[in-house]
Amino acid sequence: MSFSATQPPDYFSVFGLPRKLRLEMPLLEQKFLQLSWKLHPDNFVNASESERELSLKRSSELNDAYRVLRDPVGRVEYLLEIEGERREGEKKQQAPPELLEEVFELNESLDELREAKSSGGDFRELKNKLQSAEKNFQEKLDELDTQLQAVARQWDAALDANGTSDARKALMVRMNELLNRRSYLRNLVANVAKEWTEA
Repeated sequence: MSFSATQPPDYFSVFGLPRKLRLEMPLLEQKFLQLSWKLHPDNFVNASESERELSLKRSSELNDAYRVLRDPVGRVEYLLEIEGERREGEKKQQAPPELLEEVFELNESLDELREAKSSGGDFRELKNKLQSAEKNFQEKLDELDTQLQAVARQWDAALDANGTSDARKALMVRMNELLNRRSYLRNLVANVAKEWTEA
């Protein structure tokens, strides 16, 4: 377990793990439970105030680390962040070029739905169209998740083979692109679902 008093911990090193993207969940959970027990406040009842505060801080960091690392997408985002390839606020929210026409049609349908809702018109047909669009974009989101997992396997293989920094950099660029597309599609699916469920 590696915690620094001055800087946030590397979540991978907290659990004694390499910076790999494919983790064995039972092993991660086992390490989490062991470390949680070590840092539990009951073990610091007779400790000084500063030791108790440090225990609480480390326990909170451990919980954060576990929450991030058990989520496959969160793990990729975190890896890119600590590798200096992804910073908060740099996430691009642009429609993927191959989806521009579909997104344009979807936005038109959403506008029509809002108009029909406000005027009290019949929007059953539009609602069905939006449900179909939501399903279509959800399928594209699932495809992106599959691609992201494939790149994660390539990342791990590059680490195992001591791949060049250029090869790892190219993989990080690809993961960033996929995450940006995923973020856009996830928001699109959520917005469509919200509109037609409120209709």
